Amino acid sequence: LFSTSGNNNICNQLGVIGGGKMAEALINALNIKGVQLPDRIKVFDVNVDRLNHLKSKYNVETSSSIQDLLDESDVVILAVKPQHVQIVSKSVTKQPKGLLLSIVAGYTINQLELAFNTKNIVRSMPNTPAMVLEGMTVWLATKSTPPDMVSKAKQLLGSIGEEIEVSDEGYLDMATAVSGSGPAYVFLTMEAMTDAAVHLGFPREIAEKLVLTTIRGSATYALQSPQSISDLRYNVTSPGGTTASALYQLERGGFRTNVADAIWAAYRRALELGNQNPNVGPGRNKFNDNS
Repeated sequence: LFSTSGNNNICNQLGVIGGGKMAEALINALNIKGVQLPDRIKVFDVNVDRLNHLKSKYNVETSSSIQDLLDESDVVILAVKPQHVQIVSKSVTKQPKGLLLSIVAGYTINQLELAFNTKNIVRSMPNTPAMVLEGMTVWLATKSTPPDMVSKAKQLLGSIGEEIEVSDEGYLDMATAVSGSGPAYVFLTMEAMTDAAVHLGFPREIAEKLVLTTIRGSATYALQSPQSISDLRYNVTSPGGTTASALYQLERGGFRTNVADAIWAAYRRALELGNQNPNVGPGRNKFNDNS
């Protein structure tokens, strides 16, 4: 599991606060790409079992002190749940040495600046397909972050898949609702299609194979085709055919509206996590908090 394909580290010392799934995805990607050697990665987590797992699987170093990690690291990835950021910040007694790269959903740059007493911040929103190097990350650096730190962040985030740098922090909360939570929408669709296929009479292992391969192939086709997604759908929808009948039922059940409402709900929750006004979207009046 330990890669030796590269000998150039992105940074001299990478710190990671939080040893959850997204942190592991990043560590795994860096290991596979060989762009940050395990002995140059140090992880802090209150869960000793997670630390032992990461050390055993990836050969990374571990730390028992958040402040030591901040003092030693050129880049520190903040990978904890939003409700734990304030607890982490209480362990910070002086300004971090390098860049703070946050993957915390909803937590704004202003909140991070206040919590960690630094202006060198990159806020990002990756997603779980990063586990297989197919992630999609939207990110933003503060204007005061030095170019070399921005470059390091871009390399780190690019190691787990595609990355898009934006200039407006508002896009981060939007990305949380679309690509950040998006895999769950896709998995739920997979689950529903698989259960329906089993209901039809397929054995579950065949049903799962049909559904997973169809969704993977459709996504690859859409990425590689010059046609729009709508045109690709038209191409498979013959007049009066089986697909037309299925799509009629989906539209009759409010499929598009349900998807849109789900994304708006996720967006509002992201705004709430950042202490912003969530009273936005269809049927909402942003000037009336009680509506």
